[in-house]
Amino acid sequence: MPPTEHLLAFVIASLVILAVPGPSVLFTVTRSLTLGRRAGVATVGGNAAGVYLQVIAVAFGLGAIVASSAAVFTLIKLGGAAYLVFLGVQAFRHRHALRHALGQSVDPKTMRRIVRDGFVVGLMNPKSIVFFAAVLPQFVDPSAGGVPQQLLVLGAIFVGLAVVFDGAWALAAGSARSWLLRSPRRLELIGGAGGLTMIGLGAGLALSGRKD
Repeated sequence: MPPTEHLLAFVIASLVILAVPGPSVLFTVTRSLTLGRRAGVATVGGNAAGVYLQVIAVAFGLGAIVASSAAVFTLIKLGGAAYLVFLGVQAFRHRHALRHALGQSVDPKTMRRIVRDGFVVGLMNPKSIVFFAAVLPQFVDPSAGGVPQQLLVLGAIFVGLAVVFDGAWALAAGSARSWLLRSPRRLELIGGAGGLTMIGLGAGLALSGRKD
């Protein structure tokens, strides 16, 4: 179990990154707007399962290497920081994406297909991949032992928070279609602000460090 101070810091970092709309949020919003709230919630469930599979991969593969090598940690951290900045720039440049989601149409799908699609999007989400590989290990205490278990606990916390955030997006999008249609630019502003936030997070990650 990670130390309490690490858990608190991790929760704050998780809340920051989850507040930034990413690929999963865009997909969830699209499903809620086009197929309804039930489909949006099902998408969130599938997405959470896919994201936690990333956590397992990091915990039993990359996690042990990162915990034992400061050089590998630094390399991953800088790579992750650069990619977060890249994603932030892309999110700002393409901030119209959330706005355009209102105009998309999707053929009717079974609930099983909706959950499966959400799982694939979660599994391939670059935002969470970068977060787990570059940020998650910073909140692990190698001296406490059980590094994979610590990573699994931290990942479970992140996924739990993500379900709350993404679920709120799903319910809000499904309920507020008419309000958004009156001013689609509201979603554009959300995407732009999210991009700038992600750029700041990447810069902060690049300047951060750990004590070995």
